[in-house]
Amino acid sequence: MHPDHPPAWTPPAELKGQPRQVRRILRLFRPYRGRLAIVGLLVGASSLVSVATPFLLKEILDVALPQGRTGLLSLLALGMILSAVLTSVFGVLQTLISTTVGQRVMHDLRTAVYGRLQRMSLAFFTRTRTGEVQSRIANDIGGMQATVTSTATSLVSNLTSVVATVVAMIALDWRLTVVSLVLLPVFVWISRRVGNERKRITTQRQKQMAAMAATVTESLSVSGILLGRTMGRSDSLTASFAEESERLVDLEVRSNMAGRWRMAVVTIVMAAMPAVIYWAAGIALQVGGPEVSLGTLVAFVSLQQGLFRPAVGLLSTGVQIQTSLALFQRIFEYLDLPIDITERERPVRLDRIKGEVRFENVSFHYDHGSGPVLDGIDITVPAGSSLAIVGPTGAGKSTLGYLVPRLYDVTGGRVTLDGVDVRDLDFDTLARAVGVVSQETYLFHASVADNLRFAKPDATDEELQAAARAAQIHDHIAALPDGYDTVVGERGHRFSGGEKQRLAIARTILRDPPVLILDEATSALDTRTEAAVQKAIDTLSANRTTLTIAHRLSTVRNADRIVVLDRGRVVEQGTHEELMDLDGRYAALVRRDARMEPAHRTGAPGRRAEPAN
Repeated sequence: MHPDHPPAWTPPAELKGQPRQVRRILRLFRPYRGRLAIVGLLVGASSLVSVATPFLLKEILDVALPQGRTGLLSLLALGMILSAVLTSVFGVLQTLISTTVGQRVMHDLRTAVYGRLQRMSLAFFTRTRTGEVQSRIANDIGGMQATVTSTATSLVSNLTSVVATVVAMIALDWRLTVVSLVLLPVFVWISRRVGNERKRITTQRQKQMAAMAATVTESLSVSGILLGRTMGRSDSLTASFAEESERLVDLEVRSNMAGRWRMAVVTIVMAAMPAVIYWAAGIALQVGGPEVSLGTLVAFVSLQQGLFRPAVGLLSTGVQIQTSLALFQRIFEYLDLPIDITERERPVRLDRIKGEVRFENVSFHYDHGSGPVLDGIDITVPAGSSLAIVGPTGAGKSTLGYLVPRLYDVTGGRVTLDGVDVRDLDFDTLARAVGVVSQETYLFHASVADNLRFAKPDATDEELQAAARAAQIHDHIAALPDGYDTVVGERGHRFSGGEKQRLAIARTILRDPPVLILDEATSALDTRTEAAVQKAIDTLSANRTTLTIAHRLSTVRNADRIVVLDRGRVVEQGTHEELMDLDGRYAALVRRDARMEPAHRTGAPGRRAEPAN
């Protein structure tokens, strides 16, 4: 674990004002405006064709049937059939195009969020739960699928249908149209209230889903299962998960039932409107009002019934948009995260890297309200030499090492590589120049070969084997039933600590960086395993600039130079012999280390010893 823990990360404040957020959502569709224009044309054509059907029906009832005009009747009936066919074909085409556009937008969002997170500093991930990050990408973006794939098309389609239908109704009889639409403002007000309520509940639901995802990620990993069972906490973890799930059940029910009764009233009223139309026409006839023909009345009711579906759909779409704003807001929070570590507009690229590293008056703190983790560090590491960084826990050793590959950026002074500030180098140069082997070795759930090729995708089998031999791990891999095709398991738990370390070293050997950062790479290993790993490290370190962050001092006695850190400052530096003669902090640490060595030789608990190859 990293000894210098920064404060917990808190997301930025919510976006101010829905109009701004809506405009930002619309910009997501801008690259696909050509396809959306085609969808708009299909929607318009479909709406016009569907509105024509009631007028054909009116002509059948008022002209073709009363006058016995069989030819006209056949032509009008054929027109109604053709209208249905064209409406269906247009509907299929618009669904295909709109779904494709929606999925591309979701792909763009997922990629943008993932790319943004890849550019965040290490500090962000030490302050954010992994499950929370996964939930934003999976649950939040996944929850927007219906919105981005169908809502836009549904909105345009329903709006076009409503407008075209209302115009047709006015053309038939404006008085009946007024009766039909008198309650429409009330319906709009109800849908807005329901939408706001669902947006609020959706925000709570997504936060709860993120909390559940974080719990699952942490407790159902290999490490989480081991911890839970060895601590006898499996039942309590299950009970805790059940409580989280129970809260989610309540939120899901509230989300689905929010405004359901109010929307049901809207549905009932709109479904009852045909009866109201017939009643109004009958009353008007009884009191001597204008007579409405049977064809007009049937056509009007047909239009009014046709208005019912898009009108309800339009209100429902408004509710969905309100709900989806909560999901978009959570995604935009991640897209708006400030990137601490960025590349210059015109970065420096080094083709040949010697490997000289300098820390020039370096200071570092995690935020402006906290004290310095490092203060006034001045160290020069000549190319090809070795520097050991030692000191008590929390002294800032790992932080100092992580400044070289820009896992963090200095807050004062500068770190240079071959005389160039690392902040001025392009990312590719820095990645080629600096390799890191840490105590916390990470292996993917993939084969040994795939894990090694992560450092060099085009590496040949011969190169893999040569790197593994140099790391003292080839014989062990070759003895496995599937050899280099053996799947290492989640986080490499099929291998012991020493084996994982040597795989990590082999991976770094393939990368062949001129500068090497070794972050307590052997501190958790027993002596026999350490001997094998140390031999691999010696091979890796040869002819490279090496910065070794050491907890166990026996591994750094041969370093060209040793620096002792305490509370973020250099308190001593020199060779092993010089520091022992000084009889200061370093000498005290060596004596403490010597007292602890007998216990260490018995082997680290929970790790099996393995013979050196």
